Amino acid sequence: MKVKALLLAVLSGFVLSATAQEYQPQVGFSTEKGYKTNFKKNKAKDNWFISIAGGVSTLFGDQNGEADFKDRLNFAPQFSFGKWFNPYLGFRIQANGGILHGFVGDNAELMQHNKYFAAHADFLWDVTNFWAPYNEKKVFRLIPWVGLGYAQRFKTTESAEFARTESPTVNFGILTAFRLSKRVDLNVEVQGSLLNEQFNRVSMYHLTDGIGQLTAGLTFKLGKTDFEVLEPMDYDLLNDLNDQINALRAENEELSKRPVSCPECKETVTEVVNNVVDNVVFFRLNSAKIDKNQHINIYNTAEYIKANNVPIKVIGYADKKTGKADYNMQLSEKRAKAVAKELTEKYGISSNQITVEWKGCEEQPYSENSWNRVVIMRADNK
Repeated sequence: MKVKALLLAVLSGFVLSATAQEYQPQVGFSTEKGYKTNFKKNKAKDNWFISIAGGVSTLFGDQNGEADFKDRLNFAPQFSFGKWFNPYLGFRIQANGGILHGFVGDNAELMQHNKYFAAHADFLWDVTNFWAPYNEKKVFRLIPWVGLGYAQRFKTTESAEFARTESPTVNFGILTAFRLSKRVDLNVEVQGSLLNEQFNRVSMYHLTDGIGQLTAGLTFKLGKTDFEVLEPMDYDLLNDLNDQINALRAENEELSKRPVSCPECKETVTEVVNNVVDNVVFFRLNSAKIDKNQHINIYNTAEYIKANNVPIKVIGYADKKTGKADYNMQLSEKRAKAVAKELTEKYGISSNQITVEWKGCEEQPYSENSWNRVVIMRADNK
Protein backbone atom coordinates (compact mmCIF):
# COMPACT_ATOMS: atom_id res chain seq x y z
CA MET A 1 0.00 0.00 0.00
CA LYS A 2 2.92 2.36 0.71
CA VAL A 3 4.28 1.79 -2.80
CA LYS A 4 0.89 2.59 -4.37
CA ALA A 5 0.59 5.78 -2.35
CA LEU A 6 4.09 6.85 -3.39
CA LEU A 7 3.35 6.25 -7.08
CA LEU A 8 0.14 8.23 -6.74
CA ALA A 9 2.04 11.19 -5.28
CA VAL A 10 4.64 11.10 -8.07
CA LEU A 11 2.02 11.12 -10.81
CA SER A 12 0.15 13.92 -9.06
CA GLY A 13 3.33 15.97 -9.11
CA PHE A 14 3.62 15.56 -12.87
CA VAL A 15 0.27 17.20 -13.58
CA LEU A 16 0.42 19.73 -10.73
CA SER A 17 -3.25 19.31 -10.00
CA ALA A 18 -5.12 19.01 -6.70
CA THR A 19 -7.93 17.06 -8.34
CA ALA A 20 -7.83 14.84 -11.42
CA GLN A 21 -10.10 16.11 -14.12
CA GLU A 22 -10.41 16.05 -17.90
CA TYR A 23 -8.39 18.87 -19.46
CA GLN A 24 -10.04 20.67 -22.35
CA PRO A 25 -8.38 23.16 -24.73
CA GLN A 26 -9.52 26.79 -24.76
CA VAL A 27 -11.08 27.15 -28.22
CA GLY A 28 -12.64 30.46 -29.22
CA PHE A 29 -11.62 32.27 -26.03
CA SER A 30 -8.71 33.01 -23.72
CA THR A 31 -8.50 33.85 -20.03
CA GLU A 32 -5.48 36.17 -20.41
CA LYS A 33 -5.12 39.30 -22.52
CA GLY A 34 -4.49 38.52 -26.17
CA TYR A 35 -0.90 39.78 -26.25
CA LYS A 36 -0.06 37.55 -23.25
CA THR A 37 -1.54 34.42 -24.85
CA ASN A 38 0.02 31.94 -27.28
CA PHE A 39 -2.36 30.77 -29.98
CA LYS A 40 -2.17 27.63 -32.08
CA LYS A 41 -1.40 28.33 -35.73
CA ASN A 42 -4.41 27.44 -37.86
CA LYS A 43 -4.30 25.87 -41.31
CA ALA A 44 -3.66 28.04 -44.37
CA LYS A 45 -7.29 27.71 -45.48
CA ASP A 46 -8.71 28.98 -42.17
CA ASN A 47 -9.63 32.47 -40.89
CA TRP A 48 -10.11 34.07 -44.33
CA PHE A 49 -12.78 36.69 -44.93
CA ILE A 50 -14.37 38.72 -47.75
CA SER A 51 -16.17 42.05 -47.32
CA ILE A 52 -18.62 43.90 -49.54
CA ALA A 53 -19.49 47.50 -48.65
CA GLY A 54 -20.62 50.83 -50.00
CA GLY A 55 -20.80 54.43 -48.86
CA VAL A 56 -19.63 57.93 -49.72
CA SER A 57 -16.27 59.48 -50.52
CA THR A 58 -14.94 62.97 -51.11
CA LEU A 59 -11.78 64.39 -52.66
CA PHE A 60 -9.68 66.86 -50.66
CA GLY A 61 -7.17 69.31 -52.09
CA ASP A 62 -6.63 72.41 -54.19
CA GLN A 63 -9.91 74.14 -55.18
CA ASN A 64 -12.32 71.40 -54.08
CA GLY A 65 -13.03 73.27 -50.86
CA GLU A 66 -14.75 76.03 -52.83
CA ALA A 67 -17.55 73.66 -53.96
CA ASP A 68 -20.67 72.78 -51.99
CA PHE A 69 -19.98 69.76 -49.81
CA LYS A 70 -22.97 67.83 -51.20
CA ASP A 71 -21.55 68.26 -54.73
CA ARG A 72 -18.26 66.75 -53.59
CA LEU A 73 -19.84 63.51 -52.34
CA ASN A 74 -19.52 60.36 -54.45
CA PHE A 75 -20.88 56.84 -54.18
CA ALA A 76 -18.04 54.56 -53.05
CA PRO A 77 -18.28 50.77 -53.64
CA GLN A 78 -15.74 48.66 -51.80
CA PHE A 79 -14.50 45.05 -51.86
CA SER A 80 -11.97 43.41 -49.53
CA PHE A 81 -10.49 40.00 -48.83
CA GLY A 82 -7.97 39.00 -46.17
CA LYS A 83 -6.91 36.67 -43.39
CA TRP A 84 -6.43 36.76 -39.61
CA PHE A 85 -3.15 35.19 -38.50
CA ASN A 86 -4.20 35.27 -34.84
CA PRO A 87 -7.07 36.98 -32.98
CA TYR A 88 -5.46 40.43 -33.16
CA LEU A 89 -3.22 40.55 -36.29
CA GLY A 90 -4.52 40.33 -39.84
CA PHE A 91 -3.90 41.34 -43.45
CA ARG A 92 -6.20 42.33 -46.28
CA ILE A 93 -6.35 43.68 -49.84
CA GLN A 94 -9.06 46.28 -50.50
CA ALA A 95 -10.32 47.74 -53.79
CA ASN A 96 -12.25 51.03 -54.07
CA GLY A 97 -13.64 52.85 -57.07
CA GLY A 98 -16.55 54.63 -58.65
CA ILE A 99 -17.06 58.28 -59.58
CA LEU A 100 -14.82 61.00 -58.15
CA HIS A 101 -15.72 64.71 -58.29
CA GLY A 102 -12.96 67.27 -58.52
CA PHE A 103 -13.27 71.01 -59.07
CA VAL A 104 -11.31 73.67 -60.92
CA GLY A 105 -11.56 77.43 -60.52
CA ASP A 106 -11.52 79.95 -57.71
CA ASN A 107 -15.26 79.44 -57.31
CA ALA A 108 -15.22 75.73 -58.27
CA GLU A 109 -17.07 76.54 -61.47
CA LEU A 110 -15.78 73.51 -63.40
CA MET A 111 -16.47 69.97 -62.12
CA GLN A 112 -14.26 67.03 -63.07
CA HIS A 113 -16.67 64.12 -63.17
CA ASN A 114 -14.73 60.97 -63.91
CA LYS A 115 -14.13 57.40 -62.76
CA TYR A 116 -11.31 56.24 -60.55
CA PHE A 117 -9.92 52.99 -59.14
CA ALA A 118 -7.75 52.36 -56.07
CA ALA A 119 -6.35 49.32 -54.26
CA HIS A 120 -4.27 48.98 -51.12
CA ALA A 121 -2.75 46.28 -48.87
CA ASP A 122 -3.38 46.77 -45.15
CA PHE A 123 -2.22 45.44 -41.80
CA LEU A 124 -5.11 45.07 -39.33
CA TRP A 125 -4.79 45.36 -35.54
CA ASP A 126 -7.78 44.23 -33.47
CA VAL A 127 -7.21 46.21 -30.27
CA THR A 128 -10.15 44.58 -28.48
CA ASN A 129 -8.55 41.13 -28.77
CA PHE A 130 -5.05 42.50 -28.08
CA TRP A 131 -5.68 44.42 -24.85
CA ALA A 132 -8.52 42.22 -23.55
CA PRO A 133 -8.98 38.42 -23.43
CA TYR A 134 -9.83 36.99 -26.84
CA ASN A 135 -13.45 35.93 -27.32
CA GLU A 136 -14.69 34.82 -30.72
CA LYS A 137 -18.25 35.79 -29.71
CA LYS A 138 -17.46 39.46 -28.96
CA VAL A 139 -20.33 41.63 -30.19
CA PHE A 140 -18.10 44.62 -30.99
CA ARG A 141 -14.50 44.87 -32.19
CA LEU A 142 -12.38 47.96 -32.92
CA ILE A 143 -9.74 47.50 -35.64
CA PRO A 144 -7.38 50.34 -36.66
CA TRP A 145 -5.26 49.70 -39.75
CA VAL A 146 -2.58 51.17 -42.03
CA GLY A 147 -1.58 50.29 -45.58
CA LEU A 148 0.03 51.24 -48.90
CA GLY A 149 -1.59 51.26 -52.32
CA TYR A 150 -2.20 52.84 -55.73
CA ALA A 151 -4.93 55.08 -57.19
CA GLN A 152 -5.78 56.15 -60.73
CA ARG A 153 -8.20 58.66 -62.25
CA PHE A 154 -9.16 57.82 -65.81
CA LYS A 155 -9.06 60.26 -68.71
CA THR A 156 -12.27 62.19 -69.30
CA THR A 157 -13.61 64.35 -72.13
CA GLU A 158 -16.83 65.55 -70.46
CA SER A 159 -17.12 69.37 -70.73
CA ALA A 160 -13.32 69.56 -70.73
CA GLU A 161 -10.57 67.06 -71.41
CA PHE A 162 -8.50 65.92 -68.45
CA ALA A 163 -5.59 63.51 -68.74
CA ARG A 164 -5.23 60.34 -66.70
CA THR A 165 -3.56 60.79 -63.31
CA GLU A 166 -2.15 58.23 -60.90
CA SER A 167 -0.48 58.16 -57.54
CA PRO A 168 0.90 55.84 -54.85
CA THR A 169 -1.16 56.07 -51.69
CA VAL A 170 -0.71 55.93 -47.94
CA ASN A 171 -3.89 54.54 -46.39
CA PHE A 172 -5.20 54.48 -42.83
CA GLY A 173 -8.51 54.02 -41.07
CA ILE A 174 -10.63 52.45 -38.35
CA LEU A 175 -12.85 49.44 -38.96
CA THR A 176 -15.62 48.56 -36.50
CA ALA A 177 -17.13 45.07 -36.59
CA PHE A 178 -20.50 44.10 -35.09
CA ARG A 179 -21.05 40.33 -34.82
CA LEU A 180 -24.30 39.15 -36.44
CA SER A 181 -23.52 35.42 -36.43
CA LYS A 182 -20.60 32.99 -36.37
CA ARG A 183 -19.84 33.76 -40.03
CA VAL A 184 -21.20 37.26 -40.65
CA ASP A 185 -20.21 40.70 -39.29
CA LEU A 186 -21.68 44.13 -39.96
CA ASN A 187 -18.86 46.61 -40.65
CA VAL A 188 -18.71 50.40 -40.48
CA GLU A 189 -15.41 51.88 -41.65
CA VAL A 190 -13.89 55.33 -41.94
CA GLN A 191 -10.67 55.73 -43.89
CA GLY A 192 -8.37 58.22 -45.58
CA SER A 193 -5.85 58.11 -48.43
CA LEU A 194 -2.95 60.49 -49.02
CA LEU A 195 -1.98 61.04 -52.71
CA ASN A 196 0.45 63.20 -54.64
CA GLU A 197 -0.44 66.86 -55.18
CA GLN A 198 -1.20 66.48 -58.92
CA PHE A 199 -3.89 63.80 -58.48
CA ASN A 200 -6.68 66.39 -58.79
CA ARG A 201 -5.04 67.78 -61.97
CA VAL A 202 -4.66 71.15 -60.28
CA SER A 203 -1.26 72.17 -58.91
CA MET A 204 -1.37 74.73 -56.15
CA TYR A 205 1.76 73.51 -54.35
CA HIS A 206 -0.08 71.82 -51.52
CA LEU A 207 1.65 68.96 -49.77
CA THR A 208 -0.84 66.26 -50.83
CA ASP A 209 -4.29 65.55 -52.16
CA GLY A 210 -6.52 63.17 -50.24
CA ILE A 211 -9.63 61.03 -50.32
CA GLY A 212 -11.91 60.48 -47.31
CA GLN A 213 -14.41 57.63 -47.24
CA LEU A 214 -17.19 56.32 -44.99
CA THR A 215 -18.70 52.90 -45.76
CA ALA A 216 -20.86 50.16 -44.28
CA GLY A 217 -21.20 46.53 -45.35
CA LEU A 218 -20.95 42.85 -44.48
CA THR A 219 -17.99 40.58 -43.83
CA PHE A 220 -18.26 36.83 -44.51
CA LYS A 221 -15.87 34.49 -42.68
CA LEU A 222 -14.44 31.45 -44.48
CA GLY A 223 -12.97 28.23 -43.09
CA LYS A 224 -12.36 27.86 -39.38
CA THR A 225 -13.36 31.07 -37.61
CA ASP A 226 -11.87 30.64 -34.12
CA PHE A 227 -8.44 30.13 -32.56
CA GLU A 228 -7.17 27.69 -29.92
CA VAL A 229 -4.99 28.64 -26.98
CA LEU A 230 -1.69 26.75 -26.78
CA GLU A 231 -1.05 25.00 -23.46
CA PRO A 232 2.45 24.08 -22.22
CA MET A 233 1.57 20.36 -22.21
CA ASP A 234 -0.53 18.48 -24.74
CA TYR A 235 -3.95 17.31 -23.57
CA ASP A 236 -3.42 13.64 -24.47
CA LEU A 237 -0.52 13.46 -22.04
CA LEU A 238 -2.41 15.26 -19.25
CA ASN A 239 -5.52 13.13 -19.70
CA ASP A 240 -3.52 9.90 -19.72
CA LEU A 241 -1.78 10.91 -16.50
CA ASN A 242 -5.10 11.83 -14.90
CA ASP A 243 -6.61 8.48 -15.89
CA GLN A 244 -3.77 6.73 -14.09
CA ILE A 245 -4.20 8.94 -11.04
CA ASN A 246 -7.92 8.14 -10.90
CA ALA A 247 -7.22 4.41 -11.21
CA LEU A 248 -4.58 4.53 -8.48
CA ARG A 249 -6.89 6.50 -6.20
CA ALA A 250 -9.62 3.92 -6.60
CA GLU A 251 -7.18 1.09 -5.91
CA ASN A 252 -5.63 2.92 -2.98
CA GLU A 253 -9.09 3.54 -1.49
CA GLU A 254 -9.82 -0.18 -1.67
CA LEU A 255 -6.46 -1.06 -0.11
CA SER A 256 -7.03 1.40 2.74
CA LYS A 257 -10.03 -0.67 3.88
CA ARG A 258 -7.83 -3.67 4.65
CA PRO A 259 -6.16 -4.15 8.05
CA VAL A 260 -2.66 -2.81 8.47
CA SER A 261 -1.42 -6.31 9.35
CA CYS A 262 -2.99 -9.74 9.43
CA PRO A 263 -3.30 -11.39 12.91
CA GLU A 264 -1.70 -14.61 11.74
CA CYS A 265 1.24 -12.84 10.15
CA LYS A 266 4.01 -11.00 11.84
CA GLU A 267 4.52 -7.69 10.12
CA THR A 268 7.98 -7.35 8.69
CA VAL A 269 9.49 -3.93 8.25
CA THR A 270 12.11 -3.70 5.54
CA GLU A 271 14.24 -0.63 5.18
CA VAL A 272 14.85 0.29 1.58
CA VAL A 273 17.79 2.49 0.69
CA ASN A 274 17.30 4.09 -2.73
CA ASN A 275 20.26 5.88 -4.22
CA VAL A 276 18.68 6.26 -7.65
CA VAL A 277 16.97 9.40 -8.90
CA ASP A 278 14.74 9.19 -11.98
CA ASN A 279 13.28 12.59 -12.88
CA VAL A 280 11.74 13.81 -16.13
CA VAL A 281 11.20 16.97 -18.14
CA PHE A 282 8.36 16.83 -20.68
CA PHE A 283 8.41 18.91 -23.88
CA ARG A 284 5.79 20.13 -26.27
CA LEU A 285 5.50 18.75 -29.80
CA ASN A 286 8.50 19.68 -31.98
CA SER A 287 10.03 21.83 -29.21
CA ALA A 288 13.25 21.87 -27.21
CA LYS A 289 12.15 24.80 -25.04
CA ILE A 290 11.72 24.04 -21.34
CA ASP A 291 8.26 25.08 -20.15
CA LYS A 292 7.87 26.94 -16.85
CA ASN A 293 5.99 24.11 -15.16
CA GLN A 294 8.91 21.72 -15.81
CA HIS A 295 11.60 23.77 -14.04
CA ILE A 296 10.68 22.28 -10.65
CA ASN A 297 11.86 18.86 -11.87
CA ILE A 298 15.26 20.28 -12.87
CA TYR A 299 15.53 22.09 -9.53
CA ASN A 300 14.79 18.87 -7.61
CA THR A 301 17.45 17.04 -9.59
CA ALA A 302 20.00 19.77 -8.88
CA GLU A 303 19.22 19.57 -5.14
CA TYR A 304 19.61 15.79 -5.26
CA ILE A 305 23.05 16.09 -6.90
CA LYS A 306 24.21 18.67 -4.33
CA ALA A 307 22.95 16.60 -1.39
CA ASN A 308 24.40 13.26 -2.55
CA ASN A 309 27.38 14.39 -4.70
CA VAL A 310 26.58 11.84 -7.40
CA PRO A 311 26.90 12.06 -11.19
CA ILE A 312 23.78 11.82 -13.36
CA LYS A 313 22.84 11.01 -16.93
CA VAL A 314 20.64 13.40 -18.91
CA ILE A 315 19.02 11.43 -21.74
CA GLY A 316 16.91 13.04 -24.47
CA TYR A 317 14.15 11.32 -26.47
CA ALA A 318 11.59 12.12 -29.20
CA ASP A 319 8.26 10.46 -29.94
CA LYS A 320 8.16 7.93 -32.76
CA LYS A 321 4.97 9.02 -34.53
CA THR A 322 6.14 12.55 -35.35
CA GLY A 323 8.99 13.46 -37.69
CA LYS A 324 11.75 11.45 -39.37
CA ALA A 325 14.42 9.56 -37.47
CA ASP A 326 17.28 11.96 -38.36
CA TYR A 327 15.28 15.00 -37.31
CA ASN A 328 14.14 13.33 -34.08
CA MET A 329 17.74 12.47 -33.23
CA GLN A 330 18.68 16.17 -33.53
CA LEU A 331 15.60 17.19 -31.54
CA SER A 332 16.39 14.78 -28.69
CA GLU A 333 19.96 16.14 -28.62
CA LYS A 334 18.69 19.73 -28.31
CA ARG A 335 16.33 18.70 -25.48
CA ALA A 336 19.05 16.91 -23.52
CA LYS A 337 21.53 19.76 -23.92
CA ALA A 338 18.89 22.32 -22.89
CA VAL A 339 18.32 20.49 -19.59
CA ALA A 340 22.06 20.04 -18.99
CA LYS A 341 22.60 23.76 -19.65
CA GLU A 342 19.90 24.63 -17.11
CA LEU A 343 21.56 22.44 -14.47
CA THR A 344 25.01 23.97 -14.99
CA GLU A 345 24.20 27.63 -15.65
CA LYS A 346 21.21 28.17 -13.35
CA TYR A 347 21.93 25.76 -10.49
CA GLY A 348 25.72 25.61 -10.58
CA ILE A 349 26.08 21.86 -11.15
CA SER A 350 29.52 20.97 -12.53
CA SER A 351 29.47 19.66 -16.11
CA ASN A 352 31.81 16.89 -14.89
CA GLN A 353 28.86 15.45 -12.96
CA ILE A 354 26.58 15.31 -16.02
CA THR A 355 26.66 12.83 -18.88
CA VAL A 356 24.51 13.95 -21.81
CA GLU A 357 23.00 11.35 -24.17
CA TRP A 358 20.28 11.41 -26.82
CA LYS A 359 18.37 8.48 -28.29
CA GLY A 360 16.09 10.06 -30.92
CA CYS A 361 12.95 8.02 -31.49
CA GLU A 362 14.52 4.59 -31.85
CA GLU A 363 14.26 4.01 -28.10
CA GLN A 364 10.90 4.74 -26.47
CA PRO A 365 10.97 4.71 -22.64
CA TYR A 366 7.16 4.93 -22.42
CA SER A 367 4.42 2.99 -24.19
CA GLU A 368 2.34 6.17 -24.59
CA ASN A 369 3.72 7.93 -27.70
CA SER A 370 3.35 11.53 -26.50
CA TRP A 371 5.15 10.79 -23.21
CA ASN A 372 8.38 10.21 -25.15
CA ARG A 373 8.85 13.94 -25.85
CA VAL A 374 10.99 13.85 -22.75
CA VAL A 375 14.37 14.16 -21.08
CA ILE A 376 15.05 11.65 -18.31
CA MET A 377 17.52 12.60 -15.53
CA ARG A 378 18.89 9.46 -13.90
CA ALA A 379 21.56 8.77 -11.31
CA ASP A 380 24.67 7.37 -12.97
CA ASN A 381 25.80 4.37 -10.89
CA LYS A 382 28.72 3.35 -12.99
